[in-house]
Amino acid sequence: MKIYKVGGAVRDALLGRAVSDTDWVVVGASPQAMQDAGYQPVGKDFPVFLHPQTHEEYALARTERKTAPGYHGFAFHAAPEVTLEQDLARRDLTINAMALDPDSGAIVDPYGGQRDLQAKVLRHVSDAFAEDPVRILRLARFAARFHDFSVAPETLALMRQMVANGEVDALVAERVWQEVARGLMEARPSRMLEVLREASALARLAPAIDRLWGVPQPEAHHPEIDTGVHLLMVLDACARMDAPLPVRYACLCHDLGKGLTPADQWPRHIGHEGRGVPLVQQLSERWRVPSDCKELAELAAREHTHIHQSLGFGPEARLRLLERCDALRRPERFEQLLLACECDARGRLGLEDRDYPQHAARLADLRCLQALDQSAISVAALAQGLSGQAVGRAIQAARLQALSDTV
Repeated sequence: MKIYKVGGAVRDALLGRAVSDTDWVVVGASPQAMQDAGYQPVGKDFPVFLHPQTHEEYALARTERKTAPGYHGFAFHAAPEVTLEQDLARRDLTINAMALDPDSGAIVDPYGGQRDLQAKVLRHVSDAFAEDPVRILRLARFAARFHDFSVAPETLALMRQMVANGEVDALVAERVWQEVARGLMEARPSRMLEVLREASALARLAPAIDRLWGVPQPEAHHPEIDTGVHLLMVLDACARMDAPLPVRYACLCHDLGKGLTPADQWPRHIGHEGRGVPLVQQLSERWRVPSDCKELAELAAREHTHIHQSLGFGPEARLRLLERCDALRRPERFEQLLLACECDARGRLGLEDRDYPQHAARLADLRCLQALDQSAISVAALAQGLSGQAVGRAIQAARLQALSDTV
């Protein structure tokens, strides 16, 4: 039995990055031998075991064979005779196909991972890459993390062929969302979309997003002009502002309605907010997006323009905006909406560091209404003989007066 550290832990150590998770592969062992040594079996599809003390995962060296389309269409073979090189050969990228011998400190690198790390290239290990469509998403996610890496031309060509063969269409929604969500949270999420577009995969995974490229916007508000370019800039603004996942997904979806604007109306996009909401709902359903991300994305699609324009609103319009956003019952979501709108405002050429006073102003409105003693207002209204809807109107009047007293 021989144990090696493998995958991302080796890659990140060579890059001088912090190592968060460590994976181990065991060569020359059987499942029974692992259990005899005290390891606990946990793998469903292939033999994976938990270390008796550290509880880290140890997988038996294995090979895999494509048996059907899609992510689940594989047969795995794990046996003592499977070599380390054979196990590494099934991995996606050369930079992930290295192993470290913890006894000697030697790097086992049969597929040129160290070379590609130095050259900053994302390259597939073998043509077996084409057997798993999730690898297209994984590579795009790695491009968002290692954003100064390029994709090897032969790898990009292989990805395009996979898309043409319909492999991407067999992806299950949960895996698509898992990889997209992780990519959105990387340092340069725009690179994920760029790579997916280059591979022709974005049009299959999210046509409503893909069609934004080539759609112009008014240069006065959008010096970058192209809606797709604007989207990339907004996502990177999210990363600069360390926005949480719901905000990043909302920003991904905020302008989908512009893709449906008739060309003869360009570069204006009147009513794109309302057109965008059904598209957000469709995409969220397609990817089975969690409700917190889905709800914020719908809200941002509908209200982002109103937030942008709100510095010119009077107290009545500001109150209606807060009510439409359900801000008093969902204050955290409203604060995330304001952050999404700020990212939208900063995702514009030459305006990346602009001030966005709307954020503080609308947050001040929320705090103003939160400070009102609604119970006291209700008691006072009841003492005046009011009831039912009249009490509600008294509360509304107090809210409107409070907003009238703020700048």
